[in-house]
Amino acid sequence: MNRKIIFNTFIGAFLCSIPLSGIAQSATAKELGTTTDVKKEDKIPVDPNVKVGKLDNGLTYYIRNNGKPEDKVELRLVVNAGSILENENQLGLAHFMEHMNFNGTKNFKKNDLVDYLQTIGVKFGADLNAYTSFDQTVYILPIPSDDPEKLEKGFQIIEDWAHNAELTEEGIDGERGVVLEEYRLGKGANERMLQKYLPIIAYNSKYSERLPIGTKEILENFKYEDVRSYYKDWYRPDLMAVVAVGDLDVATLEQKIKDHFGSIKMPENPKKRESFDTPNHQETLIAIVSDKEASNSIVRLMYKDKEISKPMETTNDYRKAIVERVFTQMMNSRLNELRNKPNPPFVFAGSSHSGTFARNRDAYQSFALTSETGQLKALKVILQENKRVQQYGFKASELERAKKEISANWEKQYKDKDKRESARIVGEYINNYLEQEPIPGIEWEYQYTMTQLPTISLEEVNALIKDFLHDDNRAVVMTGPEKEGLKQVTKEEILALLKDVETSAIEDYKDEEVRENLIENAPKPGKIIASKTNDKLGYTVLELSNGAKITYKKTDFKNDEILFSAYSYGGSSLFSIEDYKQVSFGLGSIAQTGLGGLSLNDMSKVMAGKIANVRPYINNVSEGFNGFATPKDLEVLFQQVHLYFTDVNKDEKAFRSDQEKTKGFLANYLSNPQNYFREEFNKFQFGKNPRYTGFPTPEKLDAVNYDLAYEKYRERFAGAGDFNFYFVGNIDEEKLKAFAEKYIGSLPEAGRKETYKTNDFRPISGAHEKTVYKGKDPKSSVNIIWRGETAFDKNEALQLEALGEILSIKLIEKLREEEGGVYGVGARGNMYKIAPSGGYSGYRFAISFPCGPENVKKLTDAAINEVKTIISEGPTDKDLNKIKESRLLDYKEKSKQNSFWLGSLQNADYNRIPLEDGESYTETIKKLSKEDIQKIAKKYVDTGYVLGILMPEKQ
Repeated sequence: MNRKIIFNTFIGAFLCSIPLSGIAQSATAKELGTTTDVKKEDKIPVDPNVKVGKLDNGLTYYIRNNGKPEDKVELRLVVNAGSILENENQLGLAHFMEHMNFNGTKNFKKNDLVDYLQTIGVKFGADLNAYTSFDQTVYILPIPSDDPEKLEKGFQIIEDWAHNAELTEEGIDGERGVVLEEYRLGKGANERMLQKYLPIIAYNSKYSERLPIGTKEILENFKYEDVRSYYKDWYRPDLMAVVAVGDLDVATLEQKIKDHFGSIKMPENPKKRESFDTPNHQETLIAIVSDKEASNSIVRLMYKDKEISKPMETTNDYRKAIVERVFTQMMNSRLNELRNKPNPPFVFAGSSHSGTFARNRDAYQSFALTSETGQLKALKVILQENKRVQQYGFKASELERAKKEISANWEKQYKDKDKRESARIVGEYINNYLEQEPIPGIEWEYQYTMTQLPTISLEEVNALIKDFLHDDNRAVVMTGPEKEGLKQVTKEEILALLKDVETSAIEDYKDEEVRENLIENAPKPGKIIASKTNDKLGYTVLELSNGAKITYKKTDFKNDEILFSAYSYGGSSLFSIEDYKQVSFGLGSIAQTGLGGLSLNDMSKVMAGKIANVRPYINNVSEGFNGFATPKDLEVLFQQVHLYFTDVNKDEKAFRSDQEKTKGFLANYLSNPQNYFREEFNKFQFGKNPRYTGFPTPEKLDAVNYDLAYEKYRERFAGAGDFNFYFVGNIDEEKLKAFAEKYIGSLPEAGRKETYKTNDFRPISGAHEKTVYKGKDPKSSVNIIWRGETAFDKNEALQLEALGEILSIKLIEKLREEEGGVYGVGARGNMYKIAPSGGYSGYRFAISFPCGPENVKKLTDAAINEVKTIISEGPTDKDLNKIKESRLLDYKEKSKQNSFWLGSLQNADYNRIPLEDGESYTETIKKLSKEDIQKIAKKYVDTGYVLGILMPEKQ
């Protein structure tokens, strides 16, 4: 269970955003007894599935055997030290030290570590990674467990991180450029505003002075000994934990930890690892911050607890956390109801009692994303809802729904307890080490939660807010755009609003009853008229009497998951240009009006305790659905699909409400230089398309013809006869067939077998250049694109993807490690049989990276030279083998995931290509040659390219 918020280098605008998912995983009723027994203050047990130990030198370890995914171990080195421990001359060096551990250790010289891991299929960034926060640094390393040599190397790597970093002068100076590029990447409106409001919410605390990225001046000029001193002081056994979770026996993993970490010496006179707090304050602290490049308007309200938080140790502590979860569920349901009403007061809002930037200080916090003029209104609504609960409490009906929701989510987690991936488990042990959060295991947590939920009364939930709300330790932060004609909120207005809400009368909440079922009248079923099974790949295709086809694959990858998708050709390509321009910005809001006479708020009540979700879409060349359900609620998913075909509400007020939220979110989107560049570059490439509509401005959203949009939606979903439906997961085949006949077979056929219309427009290709000037920070972005039409070929598609992966390796080596000019860079190639924008077949290959404006030309030339090297010489055997190994490992893992098979089944039909099995895929990868890569590069990337460059505005 993690109630803390981890803040890393990229704190940005959402420093105080609220975790709304609540507590995570809970002793059987027999173990815990009755509610009366809970008062015994029993200690929360430790999960027997995890072995927790401590070496003589003080290093802690957590080990667990977990077979999902197969042949893989997730390793973590956790250091209980972060930027909060830096001296004034070390600002940013906790994070810099993290970088240095990838840049030369005793057993892995500069670049050797990343190079070695790539040869065994571990990708830099995607797999191998790390993060630094205020109070901790965590290193992430997944490693194969079926090869003793690779396993040994993995443990050697994390041992080296712990005490064998070389920290040479050459290595330190070489990494300055990379870290400075990461520093540059974080610059912008969010960072500038954060610097102004952090001293308010981190009042009089060291946290306001220790952002992990540090300062440019120190990163450029710190002395070598400064980072060495940080490493020596804080990387030591008593401040470290090793977490090892994966497909290997506990004894082997424990011996590896003892062998590699047992001999690390503790320093003779270690520095005290202090904890830091933020002091209490009587007055309400207010920060109102604006920026010309801010893309969102945000309100934050914080009531910091008066006492420091204490670790959760007893069953009573855990029960209190469940009560808080119930409170959060009900409060956020009320806020969600408000956002779905006409003239919504915010785009999104949420509240919870949760962790803050300070490790030992919790707070009751609310967060709202608003329109540019709606901040005061949003704050007022949040304050009123808090007061409403404080004055009247919640209703019994709300409590019942909240308990249903929490029970359903816990049941899903519990049913999948033996199917959890190792990467999802390690976080629990990291939090236990750093913040003493309990690790009783999902069985205990589930059983305990299920025994306690029925005993939680309305009175004890209602009582919580009396402690949450108080005039002292209160802070209000508003951030948003700064532009001509937009009046900024004042401190006086906020103080007046606080007083006004406090003294004004307020009405009680009315919880209106709704019907219990989504569908009131059962439809007349159709029939399954044909069934065909592919025994080799384990899927079945059903044909219904109305022409609809259903493909399903029963798996045991998850016990409580079924994934769903569907498509039919056509989409908006069948609209006239005139009609398309009238409805394009409204199609996504049509389904946000409710179903079968139920509003969105009604539906959320009907759906309480049910886990099933369906979302329709209409894109350029097709329409369809995406969704998921538990096996228990699969019928509900089918009912939703049926209603999206037959009974979407005609409700213009609800439609306009959804459009208002879109307007609020997008009003200042283009103030962000990156967003502006993306839009201008798209206009440059696609602007001559007769169907190009550009950015959804408020004026364009207001101009949407609702009646026509509703008509076009109904037209695209008039019948199911040409739809293909896909289900993958723990399927009861007989139930699925019955639901298919009842809810899909009953849909009209519509008498058509449509396809999409191919657009005659083609985006620009060949040699073109567009430079966009936007932003005041010295930040640039480079996009290099090759594209064109070509006949789709499955082997060429694979080769083009492989070229992107190989080139990414070379670009990281050249632009990041050698030049020190970028923090991140990548290349990607793909071939499509049906272009999403127009239905034709073609290819696209792209390179992208951010950098300093002064380096654009040099790094662009360097990137192109790497392309030319592959064209003239082909890739090296070593690089080709790296991506082969990575792809085979990826396939091994992904082929045990429902999402992989759902995508594969639909894509094979959608693109009319054969579905490949594991044997043929493996054989294809093994046959991939240097000549293939060189040939594909010559064919598709040895021509003119479209170059897009973002440069800062000229001063």
